[in-house]
Amino acid sequence: MNNSGLNESVDCHPVHPEKTVFIALHLTVILIGIPSNIFFLFVSYRLIRQKNELGVYLFNLALSDLLFITCLPVWVQYTINDMWLYGKTMCVVCVFLLFTNFYTSAVLLSCIAVDRYIAIVHPLKFSSFRRCKTAVSVTIAAWTSTVVFNAMTVNSDSVYYEVENYTICLDSFPLPPTQRPVYVARFVVGFLIPALVVGFCYWQICSDVKKNQTLGPMERRHVFRLLGSISLTLYLCFGPVHIMMVLRVLLEDCPYPNWLFIGYKVSTFLSMLNCLADPLLYGFTSKTGQASASNMLLILRRTWKKEHQTEVEQQNSQILKNSTIPITEEPFMSKLNTDC
Repeated sequence: MNNSGLNESVDCHPVHPEKTVFIALHLTVILIGIPSNIFFLFVSYRLIRQKNELGVYLFNLALSDLLFITCLPVWVQYTINDMWLYGKTMCVVCVFLLFTNFYTSAVLLSCIAVDRYIAIVHPLKFSSFRRCKTAVSVTIAAWTSTVVFNAMTVNSDSVYYEVENYTICLDSFPLPPTQRPVYVARFVVGFLIPALVVGFCYWQICSDVKKNQTLGPMERRHVFRLLGSISLTLYLCFGPVHIMMVLRVLLEDCPYPNWLFIGYKVSTFLSMLNCLADPLLYGFTSKTGQASASNMLLILRRTWKKEHQTEVEQQNSQILKNSTIPITEEPFMSKLNTDC
């Protein structure tokens, strides 16, 4: 962009009065997302040790969320100052991790849906695909494709803008012409294709479960909960932000429409809720996940009790060492009793 274009971007950059609300919501995501995803890593690791291929996908979901949460404090500071203060390199890194989380999560959710589709609709025909080695290969391909796509679309010229003493990272208003085809590609690759895959798997699984009379009500309920949580996470967290990307390409112009700006900000925050939705995705919607979470809590509780008991014993021994006992009291009493 030339200088006139940059000045126009600064002039059209809206200042929203709701920044306090967004800051509070971002801090909530940080405070809840870090411990929940760390716990989710332990739960999914136990599933991997049990040779459960779902654990591989869930472990990488939690890892992707944690990488993104590490950059959230920087975005909070950006919202407070309404200006980017961390330089060009940090801007590229934060934007790269942002979109890496978006598209890695979308691909992994699609993988979980396909895994459930094979397990329920074709349990014997494609059983070789439901192995940990296959899941590891798929996740490596997902990370690689996401990194390559982001490397092609995220660079300092496309996300970092500077005019005199004012700097902008990613949120340039109006959208630069060079970024409009990129946003359309992100909508197609990062949301539309995964949404179609998940929708197809959900429809096929529901049809098969309704026809299958061998499944009990409890098993049906768990299947529908897992599929519903996958669909809700994908459509609610990633759908609005990608739809707003397309609307920005089609409708955005200076002066910037206020409703479009607020919708974009709200949709961006909904995408960050993905960091909270992923730990709940499997841990509380399936028997295996609930059992693994319960076992992990039991192990942590036993470890805490053992450490607490050890600490109490050390304190008691220290008290006994520091206490002073008169050494003349017992001989004196024995002598007194003898004299009596």
